Amino acid sequence: MSETPRELRAEDYDFLLPYFKMRYSHTCENVVMSHFIWKDYYNTRYVADEGGLIWIMNAFGETFSMLPLCREEDLRLYFDKTKQYFNQVLGKKLVIYLADEKGCDLLRLSEDEFSIEADRRYFDYIYSADKLRTLSGKKYHKKKNHLNAFLKEYEGRYEYRSLCCGHKDEIMSFLRKWEDVRDIEDEYHRVDFELNGIEYLLEHQLCVDFNMGAVYIDGRMEAFSLGVYGKHERMAVIHVEKANPNIRGLYAFINQQMLVHEFPDALFVNREDDMGLEGLRKAKMSYHPIYLMQKYNIIEK
Repeated sequence: MSETPRELRAEDYDFLLPYFKMRYSHTCENVVMSHFIWKDYYNTRYVADEGGLIWIMNAFGETFSMLPLCREEDLRLYFDKTKQYFNQVLGKKLVIYLADEKGCDLLRLSEDEFSIEADRRYFDYIYSADKLRTLSGKKYHKKKNHLNAFLKEYEGRYEYRSLCCGHKDEIMSFLRKWEDVRDIEDEYHRVDFELNGIEYLLEHQLCVDFNMGAVYIDGRMEAFSLGVYGKHERMAVIHVEKANPNIRGLYAFINQQMLVHEFPDALFVNREDDMGLEGLRKAKMSYHPIYLMQKYNIIEK
């Protein structure tokens, strides 16, 4: 395994894809697109050989990793390679974030060597795709009311459209306006990095493996969503969902329409984590997940 880390670059996209199919963790981190969106936020680099890939990331003065991409039977081997790289090349103890539960079970790490702790902030929310398409049942009564209010108020004025990378300028214009309207206070500037990452994907035409859709009202984009479909898991992963917060029911509508038009075969929906933000957690819980995908921090003692 080469000891020279490589940055994530658009020309490496096709090279990286097979590594993400070696082991299915079912988490939102098991999607190559997610790493491209957040590559500058985490200063993401990687080292790879024919059997697997290890991550080197750095944010806020801390160097850390994620579980390696490799076949299930090779996970312990590439975990040890990650540890060796951190210990011998970087001169640091190994720190791994966002490790999936099955991966942790497969590793069977000694508690004498590592602390392993669940991190609720980064649990993925998994939903029934059919429930989000139909919003049927008492639990979704409030959501259905919001949706019906939107359909009634904007009848004849709204339209859902599937998008492609050729819509880059329009998408980015909407996202920047959304950012200004929301005026989000975040000391880590995560939204800035997220939008820059989306622009990178669109600019480099990396649209083959994901779907995008938008809702237009009176011909103007008012909501946007971006996601990817995993055939193996029959799961849609929604990486981005933004809507005009002043339009009642619009979030429920874009959520529903993305699944109807872009992911009709999905059985499950992964709507990522809440980052420990109370408002986001409340919003995600309001859609009634069927379970939370747990993730763990692994820290070498």
